[in-house]
Amino acid sequence: MDLASDRPATRTEMRCVRLLLRCSGAAELLGTLLAEGPTWITGEGSALYLLDGDGMLRLAASHGLPDWAHERYGLVDPDGDLPAALALRRREPVLLSPQQTGTDYPDTNVGRGTGLVALAVLPLIVDGSALGSLALALAHRGTVPRRDLDTLETLAEACAHRLSHLIDHVHAAGTVPEGIRAGSHPVEQPLLSLAVKAAGAGAFERDLVTGETTWDARVYEVFGLVRSADRAGPAPDPTRLVHPEDLPDLQAATADALAAGGPYRLAYRVVRPDGGVTRVAEWGEVMLDLHGRPVRVAGLLAELGRAGPPGARPERRLADATAGARSALLLALTRALSRAVTVRDVTTALTDVARPALGAASVVLDLVDEGRLLPVSPAVYGGPYRNELNRLHELSAGVMRRALARSTPLFSDPGRAAGGGPPAPSSWAVLPLVASGRQVGSCLITFGTERVFSREDRTMYSAFAGILAQSLERARLYDTHHHRASELQRAMLPRTLPRLAGVLSAARYLPSTEGMQIGGDWYDLLRLPDGGVGLVIGDVQGHNAEATAVMGQLRSGLRAYATDGNDPAATLARTSRLLAELDTELFATCLYLTLDPGSGRLRAARAGHPQPVLLSGGKARELEVAGGPPLGVDPAVRYPLEEGRLAAGETLLAYTDGLVEERDEDYDESLQRMLGSLELWARRTGDPGADGPDAGPESGLERLADLLTLNATERHSLPDDVAILLLYRLASAD
Repeated sequence: MDLASDRPATRTEMRCVRLLLRCSGAAELLGTLLAEGPTWITGEGSALYLLDGDGMLRLAASHGLPDWAHERYGLVDPDGDLPAALALRRREPVLLSPQQTGTDYPDTNVGRGTGLVALAVLPLIVDGSALGSLALALAHRGTVPRRDLDTLETLAEACAHRLSHLIDHVHAAGTVPEGIRAGSHPVEQPLLSLAVKAAGAGAFERDLVTGETTWDARVYEVFGLVRSADRAGPAPDPTRLVHPEDLPDLQAATADALAAGGPYRLAYRVVRPDGGVTRVAEWGEVMLDLHGRPVRVAGLLAELGRAGPPGARPERRLADATAGARSALLLALTRALSRAVTVRDVTTALTDVARPALGAASVVLDLVDEGRLLPVSPAVYGGPYRNELNRLHELSAGVMRRALARSTPLFSDPGRAAGGGPPAPSSWAVLPLVASGRQVGSCLITFGTERVFSREDRTMYSAFAGILAQSLERARLYDTHHHRASELQRAMLPRTLPRLAGVLSAARYLPSTEGMQIGGDWYDLLRLPDGGVGLVIGDVQGHNAEATAVMGQLRSGLRAYATDGNDPAATLARTSRLLAELDTELFATCLYLTLDPGSGRLRAARAGHPQPVLLSGGKARELEVAGGPPLGVDPAVRYPLEEGRLAAGETLLAYTDGLVEERDEDYDESLQRMLGSLELWARRTGDPGADGPDAGPESGLERLADLLTLNATERHSLPDDVAILLLYRLASAD
């Protein structure tokens, strides 16, 4: 049965419609759909497009789209072949499978981030007038039932009517503000334009990858500035306009907002060119990419009132408040770094949180390796920004070595020009990283505008260097332990699967991203004495070195029992006794089945493990294999032996529960979603073994293994290991 195909409309869906009719902009509409709509709207990869004054579809709001997708598909030609254009032109929903999102888009990487989901793109039309398109990611089994499609169309109609009302309200409110083209459709930056009029505020957008900030005319007015004739140009450096007493507090709050993601609200003062001080409020949202990294900030900025000229407050109070604010900034950066586990996590925190919070343009990090300073691969997004970091590293290598040798921070002198070579940054700070008397590395922080580093600033950056050095030292120690543990675990798994007559096979293993990132999942493909094939997959409880060690013992023991000629039931019974006799309190689940490649005869036994899945004729279903308790629970247990047949051209999937298990989703729903993705894949690509036994890594079975692990690799966290083993019976075997 398809998910939700026979249930009545729920109160959640009706409540969602009511809430949609109260929204004030595109972002709120999309957020309401994801938060209040049916649970099978997954959110990752969803987007809302609106027609602008030039008749182009412009991305107004999104969830889970990576930065490159914003850049490539931020503007869509309505006469083109992209789904947003097709749905609007045909005036009907366009439905795509996960494979179509990966192959039918111009860029083959598009859609991979949505994982194992479908995509529905719906037109936004009111009284025959086209407004835009709505794309929603769905967790469905291959097809979208008619009832669910009716629900989606109803929600899209509610969005369209609300947008139409907001547009009419904007046009009826009075003079069209600068930058807004008159017409029947939203224009450039439609979400921000609507919000500006509704709230009487200015709109801004900040690209956290490039560091560029864009303001509309109203924000310039709040800061007391005149906007450049080139309205597409970047905004001034806001850190030079914020009241000096409020800047450290603002930086600390920014660091917290970037680390958490999602909506935020700030209040601070700005110093206008005429010497006046204005209190402002900032509402915004930190938008994250598929890996949880902040990539963009957008929001509104409103004037709360004038606070008088600067300098009116006592200098002593100003100094005390600023000192407290700097402490708050250090605390916020410390919190961000404390969550970093690996060296890559530390570099990500530097790029995503520290760099924008400090108002820096770039961060370059070198670590000491065998007495030399070597660059760490920066956790950036690639492209020109990565090239700029490489240029900065070449430019700064000498000064970074000098700062570390002297264990003294170095700061740029305002106005000093670089002598020869490529131009140096306007301002910079080089921080030696020393932890417990040991040299860890050196960090270069650059700024896009000239600035004077006060004594208090230098003290704060020196303290930050100590925090960063401690985080890196801890992360390097973790990376070393993790590398050794991972090598131990991988040494216990098969390096390659044996090539056996009559079958094709493929396997994948993904370690957990929590704890020690090692566990007890294992798989094996056995060549049996009678010419048969043995398939084993198991999962030892726990995610530590003990689980890995127990896994190695069980794998060896089960392999010995199986190759002695024991059937699957007897093999599991003996392995269970072995685990019970080991000096451990751990237990393990396991599935063991044998296949005769000539006749297709299957024999299987199961010890508390997930059922295997059969993929046949474009359909995916669980094979019902009766089972017993996990290994080691009851040493006297006897496991039932099941028999069946695997026809030529059919595929068996054995997996551990980490493949489908998610903390915020029911296990059965996750399982059904995986089965649906298998059916979508089978209908799209056909027989996974059609390429034959010599296709290698490009075979259909290997591509199927990649698809199965795709959703797991895109999760923000992987709390459990993932192991899968695929077995395909060749047609020539009959």
